[in-house]
Amino acid sequence: MGRSQTELLQGTLDMLILKVLAIGEMHGLGISRRIAQVTRGTFEVKPGSLFPALHRMEEEGWLRSSWGESESNRRARYYQLTRKGRRQLQSEAKRWERISLAIERALGA
Repeated sequence: MGRSQTELLQGTLDMLILKVLAIGEMHGLGISRRIAQVTRGTFEVKPGSLFPALHRMEEEGWLRSSWGESESNRRARYYQLTRKGRRQLQSEAKRWERISLAIERALGA
């Protein structure tokens, strides 16, 4: 394949963001770093994908945000899950479990 990273499949980014924020509030760069960490570098989310997704998810009511100070003493927007976001995470997780099982079956056929 030649690439060390994998492109995100449609809908994957939302689930990864929701999952990362399930542990607590985080700023954008922290979300991106955590996704890379939990996927062991398979997915690296660039700001051009991350911030539009965060904005859209906030409009959907899945996230809320507030301004705070980052570890480097810079102003940063912090995101956290809402109840609606937690429900969406459960729904997304079930959907991806079904998809991954179907792909696993197809590859094993």
